[in-house]
Amino acid sequence: MKKALNSAIANAENNHNLDVDRLVVAESLGRQGPRHEAFPDPRRGKAAGIVKPFSHLTIVVRERPEAEEK
Repeated sequence: MKKALNSAIANAENNHNLDVDRLVVAESLGRQGPRHEAFPDPRRGKAAGIVKPFSHLTIVVRERPEAEEK
């Protein structure tokens, strides 16, 4: 989560020229992503499949309006 937030802050600063000190998290969302399923060699005694779930994180940052600053 921290890496995604740092990436959102860097993108806001570099791509949209926003002030980093005035950014606030407007929205954060975590969703289920694709699953990677693997089936190990059954001859080694591990016939059950392995499921490795992934997730998608979405973080939206916005600049705080001038009137709200203290």
